[in-house]
Amino acid sequence: MPSPASLEQRIAAFLEYLRSVRRYSPHTVSAYRRDLDSFESFCAHQDLQSCKAVQESHVRQWLAQGHRTGLAPNSLQRRLSALRAYFEWESSDTGQRRNPALAVQAPRKRRKLPGTLEADQVGAYLRADANDPLQLRDLAMAELFYSSGLRLAELRAVDVHDIDRSQSLISVTGKGSKTRTVPVGRAAIAAIDAYLPHRVTPSSSADENALFVSGRGRRISERSIQSRVQLLAERNGLGRDVHPHMLRHSFASHLLESSGDLRAVQELLGHSDISTTQIYTHLDFQHLAKVYDGAHPRARKQKDDDSE
Repeated sequence: MPSPASLEQRIAAFLEYLRSVRRYSPHTVSAYRRDLDSFESFCAHQDLQSCKAVQESHVRQWLAQGHRTGLAPNSLQRRLSALRAYFEWESSDTGQRRNPALAVQAPRKRRKLPGTLEADQVGAYLRADANDPLQLRDLAMAELFYSSGLRLAELRAVDVHDIDRSQSLISVTGKGSKTRTVPVGRAAIAAIDAYLPHRVTPSSSADENALFVSGRGRRISERSIQSRVQLLAERNGLGRDVHPHMLRHSFASHLLESSGDLRAVQELLGHSDISTTQIYTHLDFQHLAKVYDGAHPRARKQKDDDSE
């Protein structure tokens, strides 16, 4: 009875399948080969001679080894993808349905956080010519972004009646059609009130309630909002690009830095998962430690004990 094919032989057969059957490009096959050669070398050091011997724990160890050597998360994800594809082919080819790489998760790529405006930059940015109706509209949009942390689509969808001036609140509909109510600052209310007398009369019944409209009386488009937010920065000599998400991020960062209340910021931003808020904000460790020391009962007890 012939001995079972080694892992090295099976990987070679898989690469030939990609080349001759799937017609993958030489560049793609070469990328698969590099990743799978790495796995085969790892298995050789672990004395794993066949596919059947490979377990989920081995896949995790292989990825951890790559992580320790400094591989970036996207490289580890690529490796894992190649290994999953190999075991998927292996199970289809042999009829044995097993894929030890399927349940393994590679480290996530770090999200590139948008920049933020410093407090003095916000003051320089939020200025407009009171005699220019378009600038008044642009200022009202920018103030509302920064005041309430709205998403681009949320701000575009705001209607005049969504703002409750008596309570200084605004109702917005976010992702998943979820509605939330958030505060509106005095400066934003004042900017909106200054803009409204100059608001172009909507040109259709579909846009009659829109708070922000274009010069043609249509609900302003997202692209126009983005360009006008940037134009305001250029007009006020800010010296850097500004976009709606930067204003939302500045809102979250400044609020969290001053309050330390992550849950409140989560609610204001409309995040369903607090882990999104943790990624979205960028507190440094010293600030987190200060918030902990000042708020956590166990931290206070420790400090009190040390002072006795």
